Amino acid sequence: MTSFIHSLKIGSFRAPNNIWLAPMAGVTDGPFRALCLRGGAGVVCAEMVSAHALHYANARSLRMLRIDEREKPVSMQIFGADEQTIAQAALAAQERGADIVDINAGCPVKKINKAGAGCVLMKDPVHLGRLVAAAVKAVSVPVTLKTRIGLKNGVLLGDEIARVAQNEGAAAVIIHARAAENVHNGEPDLAALAKICASVQIPVIGNGGIKDGATAQKFFDAGCSGIMVGRAAVGNPFVFQNICAELAGKESAPLTARRRVEIYLALIEENVAHYGEKIGIGRSKKTAGYWLRDFPMAAEVRGRFVRQETLAGIRELFAGLSF
Repeated sequence: MTSFIHSLKIGSFRAPNNIWLAPMAGVTDGPFRALCLRGGAGVVCAEMVSAHALHYANARSLRMLRIDEREKPVSMQIFGADEQTIAQAALAAQERGADIVDINAGCPVKKINKAGAGCVLMKDPVHLGRLVAAAVKAVSVPVTLKTRIGLKNGVLLGDEIARVAQNEGAAAVIIHARAAENVHNGEPDLAALAKICASVQIPVIGNGGIKDGATAQKFFDAGCSGIMVGRAAVGNPFVFQNICAELAGKESAPLTARRRVEIYLALIEENVAHYGEKIGIGRSKKTAGYWLRDFPMAAEVRGRFVRQETLAGIRELFAGLSF
């Protein structure tokens, strides 16, 4: 099998490898980013931060820009609809240690779209190009753009968007290979992705449903220089190592249910240390379905887990599990 794993140059930055963690709201915070780097990710991308909120010095949004050295290399994703706040947000991310600044133009969430950000930016490539140019001008680190193949099935927009981003100085484009109307459902459109890859000279990083070496290879075969793994990393932060092994023709090491729970407990402990007990446990509960699975009575354990309010209670619950 051809080796697709290599370091990846994005503008002035060279990533250790080309299998990255995708940004996921409410998931890819500092503790999880550090965990995925230990699991083999080349770069980890943070959950998106509102440029508008940063402009008004929103405390929560500013906290989201915090970067620990254990989380590097890291790409900080911002979203917004006007040039001034995008430029300010890009600079704020750089000043706090981001290796890459990424602009979101693919999120289909209605709240984001109503503010003129996310995937609706694909409707106006000229305006989107100005946002990219504003960010590029504001920072010295590479700027990337994350978008989709299009808004609706069968209507390709990603190629034009990618060319606009390239022309305005973006160092790479990240393409979710599904239309915005599909959100995370259905098979990725690899033919559309291949057209986008062929339309630009900057690296294209593919995203959407990648979970193992076989799915990763399809994206590389379409012409991608790198890939981003999202939900497959939740519950298995070593998926990056697994994909590398499988693409090299080797067998990947399965993650047992016992080991998964051990990693989850360590992550919960990190969250508590990072956010405090109440918020740390609350954030951890959002992904319980990915971690507490594939063992007897897993559904019942999840039900008991989400009712826990203390770290001591969670430790006691997990200590009594049978695998």
